[in-house]
Amino acid sequence: MPKNTIMNRVAPALAVSALLAGGGVAAITNTTQPAFAAAPVEGGYVDLVKQVAPAVVTIETSRNASAQPAQGDPFEGTPFEEFSKRFGMPMPEGDPRGQMPDRQMRGAGTGFIVSEDGQIVTNAHVVRGADEVKVTLEDGREMTAEVVGVDAATDIAVLKVDATGLPALEFGTSADLQVGENVIAMGNPFGLGNTVTTGIVSAIGRDLRAGPFDNFIQTDAAINRGNSGGPLLNPNGQVIGMNTAIISPTGGSIGLGFAVPADMVKEIVADLSDDGEVSRGWLGVQIAPVSEDVVAALGLEEANGTMVQSVMSGTPAEEAGLEAGDIVTEVNGKAIDGPRDLTRAIAGDMPGSDVELKVLRKGQEQTFNVTLGERSEDEPA
Repeated sequence: MPKNTIMNRVAPALAVSALLAGGGVAAITNTTQPAFAAAPVEGGYVDLVKQVAPAVVTIETSRNASAQPAQGDPFEGTPFEEFSKRFGMPMPEGDPRGQMPDRQMRGAGTGFIVSEDGQIVTNAHVVRGADEVKVTLEDGREMTAEVVGVDAATDIAVLKVDATGLPALEFGTSADLQVGENVIAMGNPFGLGNTVTTGIVSAIGRDLRAGPFDNFIQTDAAINRGNSGGPLLNPNGQVIGMNTAIISPTGGSIGLGFAVPADMVKEIVADLSDDGEVSRGWLGVQIAPVSEDVVAALGLEEANGTMVQSVMSGTPAEEAGLEAGDIVTEVNGKAIDGPRDLTRAIAGDMPGSDVELKVLRKGQEQTFNVTLGERSEDEPA
C-alpha cells in the first residue's frame, strides 16, 4: 500500500505519513552521529517483551477496488478509428477495452489486545474502508475481526474478535509523561512481524496539523510503516501511547515518530465500545490564537486564551451570548492557552453538557454558561 501523506508543511522535503505497511523505500544515509545516546537499561527488556508480546497482533486488511473505465480515447489505435477516418462513419458506442478488472487492495498494520474477550485497538487508517480484517496473534492463530467503531479525528479504531482468555495490555497514564523517559515501541514494520525498538520521549504535546485533536507524543524509538496501531510502552509494560505517524523523507524511520497519548486512546476506546461512535461537544465558533497586537491593545501580560473570530448563527455560543472578539481563558476552571486547548476541552464534554467559560471582553472578565451542541465530523475545527 502506498505511503499515505497527511500533510507536507513540516519542513522542506519532509512529509508526515501514516504508518501504513507497503513496499520498500529508498535508503537514506545519515553521517551525522548523535552527540548523546539514551542510557541503556540494565539487563534490557527481555522479561517485559516476553510478557507483553503475546498481546500485540498483526492486522491485515483487504478491499476490492471499484472497477474503473479505461482512460483515453477508447477507439484510438483500433480498426474502428481508421474506418471512421476513411469513410466518415461514426464510431460505435461503448468501449472495446471494457473496464479495468477489479483488483484487491491489501494493507497491514498492528494492534494490541486490551481485553481478554477480544477487544483490539489500532489506528483508524489501518482499517478504514476495509472489506475484511484479519488478525494474527503471536502464537499464529488467525481470526476475522469486526470493526466496532472508527474515529477519524483521532485516528483510533476498535476491533473485536470472537475469543476469550486472550492476553491483554493495560493502559498507563500519559498525563505525567516527561521528556527523556524510556519507551518501548512494538509493531509490524513492513509486514515482517512483531518487532521491538526502544528510545526515549523526545517531546510531548506535538501538533502536526493532521487533525483538530493533535497532541502527539514524539519519540526517537524506531518505528516504520506497518507499525501503525502498535503500542508505545513504558518500562512497566503499560501502554502510554499508540504509534500513529512519522516524519520522513523516505517513508522509513529517521527518529521522528509520533504516538497518540494513552489517555486520549482510553477515552475514545470507551466511547467507541459503547455504540461505535464518538459524541463530542460543540460551541459553534470560529477561533484563532490571540495575536500580539491584541495583547498590546488590551494591555495583557501574555497571549493566553483563544480568540473568538466569529459566532455562527443558531449555535450554543450565540444562545449563551458569546461575541466575536471575546477571548476564552478558561473552561470549567481549566486554563486555555490556545485554540487546541479550547477544541479539546469542548470536544471532551458530551453534547448537552453545561460548561462554564471565562471570557475577556474588551479587557473585562465575564463568565458564560453554555449548553453544548453535538459536533459533526464535517464541522470546522
